[in-house]
Amino acid sequence: MLPLWIALQFLSSLPIRLPGMPQPRELGRSLLFYPLVGLLFGVLLWALNSLLNGTPPLLHAALLLTAWVVLSGGLHLDGLADSADAWLGGFGDRERTLTIMKDPRSGPIAVVTLVLVLLLKFTALLALIEQGHGVVLIIVPLIGRAALLGLFLTTPYVRAGGLGQALADHLPRKAGWWVMAISALACALIGGFGGVLAIVIAVVMFVWLRQVMLQRLGGTTGDTAGALLELLEMAVLVGLMLV
Repeated sequence: MLPLWIALQFLSSLPIRLPGMPQPRELGRSLLFYPLVGLLFGVLLWALNSLLNGTPPLLHAALLLTAWVVLSGGLHLDGLADSADAWLGGFGDRERTLTIMKDPRSGPIAVVTLVLVLLLKFTALLALIEQGHGVVLIIVPLIGRAALLGLFLTTPYVRAGGLGQALADHLPRKAGWWVMAISALACALIGGFGGVLAIVIAVVMFVWLRQVMLQRLGGTTGDTAGALLELLEMAVLVGLMLV
């Protein structure tokens, strides 16, 4: 159970406290539980959506989005902001891009990117409420965190040392592919045609973003992993609401 608690502590703002620093092997195994954490987030958002029935739609969507951000502690939004700054300020240079990503300050491009992504999520949530597609709230966080597992399975980690390196080095790869397959099946069973469509959108977005990372950095970092999750969730949510 320790890998699950590690995943919950790292990916959520839930009050999880570990007794000590986990071993690298346990850190790597925690990646296998990322989709399960996403499923938990989805169920919580779905339950909140049900509780908010009858609330004015704009307020309803704002509360859902706020809960979504609070659940993850803004972790991946931080990665998106750092990546946005680095991609613009890096001018195509790998080392400059990596250096900017380590800077805790946010520039205008980071702020604009965050505003646009959250705006698109908010309007897609508003459409979801109006169309009564609450099940999408279960699928999207599951797919987003499964994408993190997929990224570490397929993409080199380029920043030596730290948590990300331990995750990459000690991930049980065969088990990881099984978890990915089970996650895809779960999305299809939960969402039906919408679940299958969500997987297709996610795969297309994943392949493109991964290729962008490989071209600039030769792999991924913790920040670009967070950016991938946020952009992929936004794309799946918006895509499903457009169909």
